Amino acid sequence: MSEITVATRYAKSIIDLAQEQGIVPVIKADMDLFLKTLKGSPELVAVLANPIISHSKKVKILDEIFLNKVNKTTLAFFKLMVNKGRGEVLYFTAGEYINQYNVKNHITKANVTSATELSAANKAILIAELQQSIGGTVVLDAKVDPALIGGFVLTVGDRQVDTSIAASLKKLKKEFAVQA
Repeated sequence: MSEITVATRYAKSIIDLAQEQGIVPVIKADMDLFLKTLKGSPELVAVLANPIISHSKKVKILDEIFLNKVNKTTLAFFKLMVNKGRGEVLYFTAGEYINQYNVKNHITKANVTSATELSAANKAILIAELQQSIGGTVVLDAKVDPALIGGFVLTVGDRQVDTSIAASLKKLKKEFAVQA
């Protein structure tokens, strides 16, 4: 079974448990912290995925890192996963928990890359227009790429709008190449 399939099942289980306990947002914050920690520590990812390292040692490491930083249910879930030999899918499970949380709460992630930094007013306008068109809440991740020359590239789910000057120039170049 693929890691994503397994992670999806475990994420559904923990989100169901969190709903029963009324702590869904708390667990979501814990999963955000867990993902941030793993992204900052490739060593921890390697330890969790390593079958040679004992389960008890992995549990001890998780305890030392997360004991007073996450909810007891979250920590118990991490330990359960490790003890079942599923430490390598914890990263994917945390990501899938966040995805399922976002779906249940109608939260959509959008990415915008622009040639220059967007002002707070422009971000607010973009978020408002996206929320009006797709419904729900939009979380916008803004990046800067000077190679775009001007304009922006907006990605929401599997849709992309490219209004960059670089894309327009590339399109013109193709058209001239075809005509020549």
